[in-house]
Amino acid sequence: MKLDRPISTIMSTRVHTIRVDDTLEHASAMFRKHHVRHLPVVHNGSLLGMLSLTDIQRLSFASAYGSEDSFEGTADVGIMEMLGIKEVMNHHVVSIPASGTIREVGQMLTENEFHALPVMEGEKLIGIVTTTDLIQFMMREAQ
Repeated sequence: MKLDRPISTIMSTRVHTIRVDDTLEHASAMFRKHHVRHLPVVHNGSLLGMLSLTDIQRLSFASAYGSEDSFEGTADVGIMEMLGIKEVMNHHVVSIPASGTIREVGQMLTENEFHALPVMEGEKLIGIVTTTDLIQFMMREAQ
């Protein structure tokens, strides 16, 4: 398995982002529309944090009762309106430089129990690499 390949060979370059001033309802819609589980939070081109689907599901009473895709209950809507992206997102984002390798991604995801890493070129977000990307790579290599 060629783990020293650049992460550009497995990362997603089509990154869906949200702004820090977007609503949680908008973020929920983005998760559903794009079938993603992580949204980098940006402001004026800078990466400020990461919001995961799990972060939003933790706020939902519906997810506790088996309806993870629905945030339509009165209590859930109230919570979503009271809080913003800034209050719910992970502020301590660990990223990986574009020069990183698949091995480094694997180590970072394993050691830190992350499921996604923003890929940065300097201060610019150029991609995202997830545990799914890593597993798909490993499955292709195992054939």
